[in-house]
Amino acid sequence: SVLRTSDVVGECGPSAYAILIIDAHTEESHAVIARIANDLAKHEIVASWGIAQFPSDGRSAEELLAKAQSVPGHQSAPLTITEGRVVADAVTRELFRVAERIAAGDISVLIIGETGVGKEVMAEEIHRRSPRVAQPFLRLNCGALSESLLESELFGHERGAFTSAVAVKPGLLETADGGVVLLDEIGEMPMSLQVKLLRVIEEKQVRRVGGVKSRPLDVRFIAATNRDLKEHAARGLFRQDLYYRLAGATLEIPALRKRPGDIEPLARTFLLHASRHLGVPATISPEALALLRTYSWPGNIRELRHVIERAVLLAGNTPITPEHLALEGVGAEDRGRTVLPEESDGSDNDERRQNIINVLSACGGNQSRAARQLGMSRGALIRRLEQYGIIRPRKHD
Repeated sequence: SVLRTSDVVGECGPSAYAILIIDAHTEESHAVIARIANDLAKHEIVASWGIAQFPSDGRSAEELLAKAQSVPGHQSAPLTITEGRVVADAVTRELFRVAERIAAGDISVLIIGETGVGKEVMAEEIHRRSPRVAQPFLRLNCGALSESLLESELFGHERGAFTSAVAVKPGLLETADGGVVLLDEIGEMPMSLQVKLLRVIEEKQVRRVGGVKSRPLDVRFIAATNRDLKEHAARGLFRQDLYYRLAGATLEIPALRKRPGDIEPLARTFLLHASRHLGVPATISPEALALLRTYSWPGNIRELRHVIERAVLLAGNTPITPEHLALEGVGAEDRGRTVLPEESDGSDNDERRQNIINVLSACGGNQSRAARQLGMSRGALIRRLEQYGIIRPRKHD
């Protein structure tokens, strides 16, 4: 049960219930209601709700019920917050419904979307809902390792295959036999390894570096990238045959600005986590929520999480206001008004380019630190700098 023994549930009308949540601040109440909605959604039950707080919203049951029923923005569809994911916007709900159907099969899946949109969360969701849920789930960042190290890690090696190979080492693919392998940043995989990966997928066998015998391999591949992999394949920058093997089913996760219904639930979830971690009763003002809903979020969910965590630290024991959010590109004179995504006259690439510039500046030009904050390897960041024509800065930390 999501309720405590001290909480009270009462029926107040046909299909209407009141829940008295004792000694809980607003964010905790939202989290409880979200978990209840999640349980209802599992049974295809759609619920709407409102929240009123004693004594600020009323001192009698009638006043509190009237206030809860008058609160704007009642959720009329299931809101799901489980294991690091939030599903509130209609676009996101449809995406996860499709993912659930795909998860039941065994075809390879390609997940595409901007940096920070939640591609790894989606891959975990597919694994969790698949017949392979009890088997290993291996995450491998293709942009984090050098070509030679990536090959050895993926496929393993025999003793004497190269100078430092003093013992036999099974590859990571072998250790994931029977399970799911997430190839994150697949667009960064060198061409030479793409050939070998294609062979593994087609033959369902793996051969260690320096080996002469192949071993049977049963894994399901999920690949993730923030690149337009189909366009890269057409230009010869990625193997076309491998692309079609990986894209048995393709899931495109929209940018956060294109699913605004997820912004507030995500923000409240991050707020609750930060509040618990710091041991402070963090709250957020309506003005700050309004600004969060209308900001363009070039860094997507990852940026939202960092903004909330920083705001909790800045606000201390006071409610978070727009001044605590410190959003990129929103100066103090702008924080009293909303900044609509439509006001941007640049393309998605322009936003990505500007986001990289902003993060580099915040990190004092330190490319390794900026890459970590952007969720990519240093090598991948350098390639982005070249791609977007950004001059590599001198670090001054």
